[in-house]
Amino acid sequence: MIPAHRRLVARLSVDGDLTPAWRRAFEMVPRHLFLPDVIEGGGSPVDRREDEPGWWEAAYADLPVAVGVGGGAREGPAHPVTDSPAPSGLARVLDLLRVSPGMRVLEVGTGTGYGAALLSYRLGDDAVTSVEIDFALAENARVSLMAAGFAPLVVSGDGTQGWAARAPFDRVLSCVAVRRVPYSWVAQTQPGGRVLTTWTNSFHDGVLVDLEVGAYGTARGPVVGSGHAGARPVRDPLSMVETYVRPDSDFTVTRTRLGPEEPIRNPDGAFAVGVRMPTVVHRTRFAADPADPRYTVYLIDPHTWSWASWHIDPEQRDSGYEVRQHGPRRLFHELEAAHELWVEAGRPERTRFGLTVSFDHQLVWLDEPHAVFASSR
Repeated sequence: MIPAHRRLVARLSVDGDLTPAWRRAFEMVPRHLFLPDVIEGGGSPVDRREDEPGWWEAAYADLPVAVGVGGGAREGPAHPVTDSPAPSGLARVLDLLRVSPGMRVLEVGTGTGYGAALLSYRLGDDAVTSVEIDFALAENARVSLMAAGFAPLVVSGDGTQGWAARAPFDRVLSCVAVRRVPYSWVAQTQPGGRVLTTWTNSFHDGVLVDLEVGAYGTARGPVVGSGHAGARPVRDPLSMVETYVRPDSDFTVTRTRLGPEEPIRNPDGAFAVGVRMPTVVHRTRFAADPADPRYTVYLIDPHTWSWASWHIDPEQRDSGYEVRQHGPRRLFHELEAAHELWVEAGRPERTRFGLTVSFDHQLVWLDEPHAVFASSR
């Protein structure tokens, strides 16, 4: 190992991020083979051709690195970009996966291929299947993996569909953030196996859920921490919806004393609101002048094109904020109701929630699986 690599492994071990089970893999898999020649990880870009010592230090810093196809950190909007996650975050997620030799793993979201390489070292190439939706990213990952001496199966496809040709798996590790856990992951995991994924919504960046698959095709498990570092949002219609509010459409106007502090800015409150409104898109539009403290929160249901706008003006705090609503769903009223339910439950932290996934519905529960907080089909 080069000195920077050795120092990284030692630091991760001392900090408790890297367990003995994964230390050898992190020692033997060179991270720099999965990184571009220009690294923009934690400050000014470092170009390997101009500052090779600095580049090596950046390559083995405990920071995420943006990687653009073609070898550059940023290649423009037409080129796909992924992240090489911070090694400490990746080490913690891999430890939560609790794998052992003989297990078969499906990784969703190959990205640079660094995670697939670590899994291949630990379990063997034949035990690892990795699916990447972007063809160019998948091809780059294959090249990097071969350069590092690994040959797991890397396929180009929609990872939310899993990869039935190699099922059943013992573990599914999703490196993409999903709003709804795809049932295909559960169906392709054998009983007793587990699905580890970042679960997100429009109001919250996401949490990590650890689901155990039961004997009858249902998976259940708790939130075990923050979302997987570097997890990209899955490509779904909701993630691509932009603010769509026609000023000439009919709407009702009300006022509210509810401020954004808990249902929008508080991570626990926002998470709870989001799980009650899983199909609603949340966007915030700030004033053009950075010194202007006013802004507007939009709630949008793309399925019915209902929308609500919640105008936040600090000068209106005492008299109430203006709310406009359009369409068959009263989205702001739904937000108020979701926030109130969270308050009545004692403002629980998001780590107290859990998720049950079955073929036709998903249940969000609080503390115990029978204490249903939200459900969706």
